[in-house]
Amino acid sequence: MQDDREDGRIEVADGQGAGLFGAAPSPAAAAATPYRVLARKYRPSSFDDLIGQEAMVRTLSNAFDLGRIHQAYILTGVRGVGKTTTARILARAFNYELPTGDGRPAVDGPTIHMAGFGAHCQAIMESRHVDVIEMDAASHTGIDDVREIIEGARYKPVMARFKVYIIDEVHMLSRQAFNGLLKTLEEPPDHVKFLFATTEIEKVPVTVRSRCQRFDLRRIDAGELSTFLATICAREKVAIEDEALALIARAAEGSVRDALSLLDQAIAHGPSADQIGAKGISAEALRAMLGLADRGRIIDLFDALMRGRIAEALTGLKDLYDGGADPTAIMVELAEFTHLVTRLKLAPESSEDSSITPEERKRGAEFAASLSMAVLTRTWQLLSKGLQEIKDSPRPLAAADMVLVRLAYAADLPTPDKALRKLASLTGDFSAPPRAGVAAPDRGDPVDRTQNLRAPAPRMISTGAGGSAAAPAEAPAEPSARLSSFADIVALAAKHRDIQMKLALERDVRLVRFQDGSIEFAPGPHASPQLAPMLMRKLQEWTGRRWLVAVSREAGRPSLKDEADAKAEAAMEGVRADPLVRRALELFPGAEIVAVRTAQEPAQPAASSESGEGDIGFADDFYAEVDL
Repeated sequence: MQDDREDGRIEVADGQGAGLFGAAPSPAAAAATPYRVLARKYRPSSFDDLIGQEAMVRTLSNAFDLGRIHQAYILTGVRGVGKTTTARILARAFNYELPTGDGRPAVDGPTIHMAGFGAHCQAIMESRHVDVIEMDAASHTGIDDVREIIEGARYKPVMARFKVYIIDEVHMLSRQAFNGLLKTLEEPPDHVKFLFATTEIEKVPVTVRSRCQRFDLRRIDAGELSTFLATICAREKVAIEDEALALIARAAEGSVRDALSLLDQAIAHGPSADQIGAKGISAEALRAMLGLADRGRIIDLFDALMRGRIAEALTGLKDLYDGGADPTAIMVELAEFTHLVTRLKLAPESSEDSSITPEERKRGAEFAASLSMAVLTRTWQLLSKGLQEIKDSPRPLAAADMVLVRLAYAADLPTPDKALRKLASLTGDFSAPPRAGVAAPDRGDPVDRTQNLRAPAPRMISTGAGGSAAAPAEAPAEPSARLSSFADIVALAAKHRDIQMKLALERDVRLVRFQDGSIEFAPGPHASPQLAPMLMRKLQEWTGRRWLVAVSREAGRPSLKDEADAKAEAAMEGVRADPLVRRALELFPGAEIVAVRTAQEPAQPAASSESGEGDIGFADDFYAEVDL
C-alpha cells in the first residue's frame, strides 16, 4: 500500500521507538570521550605554552618581527623537551591566518603572536594538514623517500601560505638521502620550509647543519618542572605532596614528556582529591612505584659510611633491599646525595633549589660543613666505579655490600697529599712494625742514627793453613753528609760512577720539590718508567737510609741539561754579539764558533797551527774556540 505522506516517512506507533531496533540511545548512554594521556592533553600549541625555552622563543620572535625567517631550522635536544611540538608550532606560525567577519585574513604574514586558533592551526597541530608533511626518518631512511620530498617541493601549497616539511629523527637518514636533499635544502622554492628534529645532532652531516638555523632545546630545570606538574595536578583535581612532585621532576631528568608520563602513572597509583577521605599521592607511595629508596634512610646510610660504621651500613642496605629498593638505585641515590653535599659545600646558595627537600637541605649542609673535598671526591669515585660493578655482577646485593665496605674503610684513610707529607716527615723511617709481644726499640733521630753507623768487625774464619782470615763481607753504605740540593744528588751519582743514573738525573728529572730524604719530580718525555724506584734504591745504597722519591703531575723546573743548554745558548749569543768575534769571523771567512768556555775553566791544550784551529781571547770572562 502506498503511503500518502508527502515526505515519504513511515509513521511508527508510540512505544515502538525510532527505527527497527527500538528507541535511540539517550545522550547519557553515548560512548564517553576516549581518555587522552597527559603528555598529549597538555601538549603546547603556541610558543607561550613552552616552558624552559626562553632563548629560542626570543630569537624566533625577533626573527619573525624583522621578517628574517630562515628556510630551514634544526631542533635538537634530549627526549621529551618538545622538538616535534616546537616544529608544529613553527609550521602553525608560518601559515597563521585568522579570518575576519568579511572573509579577509586578519593576519597577512607569518607571525609568532597567535591569539587563537586560525584557519589551519587545528589541522597542523593534529598532523593532518595537506601542506604540512611530517615524515619519520626512522622508518623513511632512503633516497626514494627524499626524492618524493624533492618532487613535491616543486608544487605550490594547496591551502596554506607555505608548504612545510617536518622530518623527525633526521639523523637516521642514509648518506645518500642526505646528499640528495642538499641542493633542495640550500635553494628551496620560496613557498617551502624545512623543519628537522633530532636527538643526536652530531650524526647529522655538517653540510646539512650548515644550511640550517640550529636551536638547542635545553632540559627543564627540576624546580620549574615541579611547578609545571603542580599546575597540571590542579587542573586534573589531583592531590599530591610537594615531595612527590620533586621526585617525579628528578626522575624525569629534564624531560617534560617523561614527567607527564610518570604523573599519569602516579595518578593511577594513588587516590584523587575528590574521593572521600583521600589524602592524595604521597612521596612514600611514589617511591614504591618508582622502586626508589626512602631519601631519609639513604642519608642515614651515607652518615654511617662517613663515620666508618660498616655493620650499621650493611644493615641499612639490607633493609632498603628488603623494602623493594634495587641495589643499583640505592647506589645512584648515594651518588646523587654525594653530589648534593659537594654542591652545597662549594655553592651554598644552591640549597635554594626547590627540588631539594627540607631534610636534604638541612642534613646536606651539615655534611658539607664537616666533610672535606678530598673525602667527597673519593666517595664519588668509589660509588661511580662500584655502580658499574653492581650492574655487571650476577649478585647485585653482594656487590653493593662490597662497595659499602670499601667506602666505610676508606673514610679513615688520609688523602694522598697528607700521606706524602706524613711519609716525608718520617724522613725515610719505613721499617716494618715490631712483631706482636715485642716492644719496639727507641730508634732516636733518623739522621743521627744514620751518622752513628759503624762498620762491624770482620768475622775471622780459619783457613786451610791453620791461619785466620777475614771473611769477605759486604761493606755497609758509607755514612753521607746532609744533601742540601738536587745538584748534590747528581754529584753523588758521579762520585759512585753511575753514569747512566747521572745522565738520567740531568736529562729526565724536572724537579718539583726537594728536601733531604724526599724528592718529587716530573719525568721528562724520554724518562724511564722505573726511574723513581731505581733512584730510591740507589739513594738508599749510597746514603744508608731510605728516601721518598715521588712522581708529580706538576710541571716542575727545567732539567739540569735544559738549564745548561739554555745557559750555553745565551753565552753563544753573547759571543756572537761581541765586536772582536765578529771582526775575527770577517777576517776568516768560513770560520765557526764551536765552543764557549768561561775564563775559570782549565784551558785546553792549544791546537797546532796545522790543525787549523785556534782560541781567540776576548773580554774578561770568556774564551771562544773558533774552527777556522
